[in-house]
Amino acid sequence: MWLQRIETKIAALQEREAEQEQGRQRRPEEPDWVVELGNGRPPIEVHIGGCYAAGKRQRPVPRDEARRLLTSGVRACGYCQPDTALQILDLSAGPAPSTAMH
Repeated sequence: MWLQRIETKIAALQEREAEQEQGRQRRPEEPDWVVELGNGRPPIEVHIGGCYAAGKRQRPVPRDEARRLLTSGVRACGYCQPDTALQILDLSAGPAPSTAMH
């Protein structure tokens, strides 16, 4: 009787483990870049894929769109810093002062 229970438990655990592995294999790859969306669905913040600070409303975006969004004024996440990862310089500072003498 005990042997039956043990074998049933082992079979159930093996089945659960197989289901979990199958789920891991079927899970889509994490995107490189995501945009967090506001209530009205406009983009409010750009994140590196997998950033823990990204909200629940988000969609994956390609690299070029992430760059376009950041340069058009959409906020960059302060934690994962996608602007730094995309090598976007601070555009709010304006042009660098000229060092040449006139």
